Amino acid sequence: MSEELRPEETQSEHAQDHEDVNTHGATAEPADAQEPTDAQEPGQDSDTESSSEPTVEPTPEEQIASLKDQLLRKAAEMDNMRKRQQKERIMVFEQAQAAAIEAFLPVNDDLLRTLQAIEPSEETKAIQEGIELVADKFQGVLEKYGVEAITEKGVPFDVNLHEALMRQPAQEGVPSNQVLDVLENGYKLGERVIRHAKVIVSE
Repeated sequence: MSEELRPEETQSEHAQDHEDVNTHGATAEPADAQEPTDAQEPGQDSDTESSSEPTVEPTPEEQIASLKDQLLRKAAEMDNMRKRQQKERIMVFEQAQAAAIEAFLPVNDDLLRTLQAIEPSEETKAIQEGIELVADKFQGVLEKYGVEAITEKGVPFDVNLHEALMRQPAQEGVPSNQVLDVLENGYKLGERVIRHAKVIVSE
């Protein structure tokens, strides 16, 4: 007598048969799915290798000429540096000298104004002579150090030398922009103007 199949066993067998069909029906993918790489062409390494030429050593004559050129360049650089430093030292000295002289100029101005203000007489004669002596010594010191006074009248006005304090109508025959009078002397040291002369200029 045959045994009856239970519903659970029937459903299990149908599911197993369905899985077998899917397993056998599936197509297997190839194991090597990667695209083949390009094969390296023969002789490629030899083409990429850099062909280095042998270094040519300079001859003894060329080495000597190169060393001489380097020495000449260094000597020229040292000479230029020495000249530049000497020029800078001279400039600093001249600036300091001009500043020191400028500080004493008001003393000279006072001496000159005092001489102009003194009324000549027997009583003031000794005082006048003493002041003139001091003023002359001071002027000698300025000349010793190369200081030149700017006192000339009747010359064209020069902004590099003069400072115009006022203008006056020019007399007949006097050109305009002419120095008529010097109110305060100017001074220069070489080409450097220490103080501009304060002047009256014609219109």
